[in-house]
Amino acid sequence: MSKIAEPESQLVTIGLPKPLGATLTASGCNFAVHAPNAQSVVLCLFHADTEEPLLEIPLPTRSGKIWHGHVEGIQQGQLYGYRAHGSSQSETGHCFNPDKLLIDPYARKLNRPAVWNSRQYQGDSQFMLPKCVVCEPCGDFPTEEKPNYSAAETILYEAHVKGLTQLHPEVPKARQGKFLGVCEPVVLEHLKALGVTAVQLMPVMAFMPEPFITNKGLTNYWGYNPVNYFCPDPRYAIDDPISEFRTMVHSLHCAGIEVILDVVFNHTAEGGVDGPILSFKGFDNQAFYLFEHNEFGIPDYQRYLNNSGCGNSVNTAHPFVMKLVMDALRYWVQVMGVDGFRFDLAASLGRDPYDFTGQSGFFRALRQDPVLENVKLIAEPWDLGIGGYRLGQFPSHWQECNDKYRDQVRAFWRGDKGQTRDFATRLLGSRDIFHKDVRAITSSVNMITYHDGFTLQDLVSYAERHNEANLEQNRDGHGHNLSANYGVEGLTRDKHILALRERQKRNLFATLLLSQGVPHILGGDELSRTQQGNNNAYCQDNEISWFDWQLTQSKQDFLAFCSGVISLRKQSELLSYLNLHDDHYSLQFNVAKVGWYRPDGERKVEDDWHDTNNQAFAVELKGDGPQAEHWLMLFNASDHDVNFTLPGCEACWRLVLDTRYAHPGEMPPFSMLDSFTLAYKSLCLLNAQ
Repeated sequence: MSKIAEPESQLVTIGLPKPLGATLTASGCNFAVHAPNAQSVVLCLFHADTEEPLLEIPLPTRSGKIWHGHVEGIQQGQLYGYRAHGSSQSETGHCFNPDKLLIDPYARKLNRPAVWNSRQYQGDSQFMLPKCVVCEPCGDFPTEEKPNYSAAETILYEAHVKGLTQLHPEVPKARQGKFLGVCEPVVLEHLKALGVTAVQLMPVMAFMPEPFITNKGLTNYWGYNPVNYFCPDPRYAIDDPISEFRTMVHSLHCAGIEVILDVVFNHTAEGGVDGPILSFKGFDNQAFYLFEHNEFGIPDYQRYLNNSGCGNSVNTAHPFVMKLVMDALRYWVQVMGVDGFRFDLAASLGRDPYDFTGQSGFFRALRQDPVLENVKLIAEPWDLGIGGYRLGQFPSHWQECNDKYRDQVRAFWRGDKGQTRDFATRLLGSRDIFHKDVRAITSSVNMITYHDGFTLQDLVSYAERHNEANLEQNRDGHGHNLSANYGVEGLTRDKHILALRERQKRNLFATLLLSQGVPHILGGDELSRTQQGNNNAYCQDNEISWFDWQLTQSKQDFLAFCSGVISLRKQSELLSYLNLHDDHYSLQFNVAKVGWYRPDGERKVEDDWHDTNNQAFAVELKGDGPQAEHWLMLFNASDHDVNFTLPGCEACWRLVLDTRYAHPGEMPPFSMLDSFTLAYKSLCLLNAQ
C-alpha cells in the first residue's frame, strides 16, 4: 500500500453524506460511501493514463454509516477507488483489508473490465482492479420514445451483446460484439423483420469471471458474476460505455423494440469465505451477504449462505442493500432508458431474509416506487436454496419464466406418452399455476429454449449434452434435456433425419407463438444456431456461442417460417390474449367458445385426457361477436398420420399454417369443410372464413 498523503486542509472539506458515490460540484467532487464498521476510509486517486497512484486522502468525517468528503479540483474522468481500514476478524464478519482496493458500489463507470489475476491480487490489489471513473451526470432518458408494449403484445428475444454481432459480416469490425453493434441498421432490420418487440439482454452490468474458470484459460462469457450494479461493462464499449449503451437503447426504441436487462442481485463475484475482496465485502461484508447460523442461531461468518450456487447470497433484505438495488434499478430506467428487468434467481429477492414470501420488503418496495411500478418485471422464479422453487408465487404484476411449459412442450413433441393433458394446459396459459381471477393469462413467460440449455437446433440434434469444451469432464450442465437426435447424434447428411429435425423445430416454435402467455425466443434460434451440443456454454466466448449469420437455404426457410408465425400471432387478438368469461381478472371478455376435440370430432371427455396413448387433439377458439375471429388448431405428436373430423362452422375452414411444410408457399391453396389429414409430428392452424 502506498503512503497516505496529507492534503492541504483547504483542498478537502467534510462534504455531504448524500448522494452516495462520486458527485461533481462546481468546485470539485463529493465522495460518499457506506462503511459503518470501518475505522477509516481512504479515497485513492489515480493517473487517468497509467493508473499509477496519484494521491490517497482519508475521508474526513462520517455521518452515521456513511463516510464522506469533498475534494477540490476533481474533474470528470478522474480515476478513483477506496481502501477501508478496520478489524478483520472472522467471528465478527468484517473483512477490512487496506491492501485491497475497493470498487465504489455507487460508481457509474469503470475504466476497464474486471479480470481476475491471482498474481496481481496478492498483497496490494490496486493493479488488478479496474478504477472507478468520476462522471458528469447524464440527463434523464426521454420517456416519450419508449414503445410501451402491453404484456399481450410482448415477444421477447434473448441475446448476448457480444454474441449477437461478433460474426455479423455487415457490422463494422470496431462495432462487432459491442453496444453500438446492436444498433447497426442491419441488426435492427433483422429484429424488426422477425417481429420481436423486446430484446432481453444477458447481463451488461460490470462483472468479473470467476478465478477457477479464469485459471483454466476460459472466461465467464455470460456475465452472471457482478462487481457493480450501475456500470455498463467496458467489454461492450468502444470508448464510453454509458453513452454507447444509451445510444443502443435509443436506436432500439426508434425501431419499436424495448430493452429488458437480465440483472443479477442474488450473488456477486466476491464468492465465499475464500473469495476475493473487490467491493462489497471490503465495505460491509456483514450486512451485504447472508450467512448460515450455528446451533444457537448465531451467524457463522465463515459460512456464506449459498442460495445461488455461486458461493454467496446477497442480503437484499438489509436496508442499505435494498436501497442500493433500488437505486440501481431506477438508474437503469431513468438514465439508461431500459424498459424492464429479468431477475436472475429471483426467489432470492423474495427471501426476507431467509424464507421466501410474496410480500417481501423488496417486492413491496418495487410495487410502490413511482419509477419502477410500471416497468416490466420478469422473474426466474427459483433459486438453489431450501424452498427455492416458487413458480406462480410472485406478486400479480410480475411475469414468471415457466419451466413447466418448457419441459412439457418438449416432452409432448418428442413423442413421450401421457403428455397431452399437461400440454393442453400449457397451451392456454398454465392456469393451474397462474390461477384465474388472481393472475393475468399473460403471467407465464413461455420458453422452449433459454441461454442455459440447448439451442433449438441442438434440442432436435442431440440426445445428450456435449460440454467437453468446458473442461469439466462433461459433468456440468443439465442432464435432463428432453431432447432427441432422431437417429444420429449431432451432424448428419441423412435427408430423412434432417427433414424431421426441421419439422420438429417448426412444431416447437409454432407452439411457442400459438400459446397464451409471453413468448420468449432464444436469440439465434431463428438462424438455426448450434452450440455443437453444449448446453452450458457460459464459458465459451467463441464460435460456440456467437451467432452464425451465414444462412443455408434450409436456415433461410426456417427464418421465414419464424417471421411468419410471429406475424400471425401479432395480427390476432385471440392467439395472443384470451379473455375468458370465467376469468374475472379482467372484465374485457373476447371469447365465446373454447372447444377441445378428439380426432373423430367428438368433444374430449375426462377419460380422453387420461389416455396415455392419446397424442393428437384439436382446440377451437371462437371470438365473441359477429365479426369475431374463429380458429382451429390441430396437434399430432404421434409417429403416424391422423385424420381429423373438423367441427362445424359457419364457413369453410382455411389452412393457414401447417408445419409439415418448410415454407408457407408450399401449402396447397384449398379450404375444407369437414375433414383433414394431419401428418405425423406436425400441427396446423385453420381459420374459419
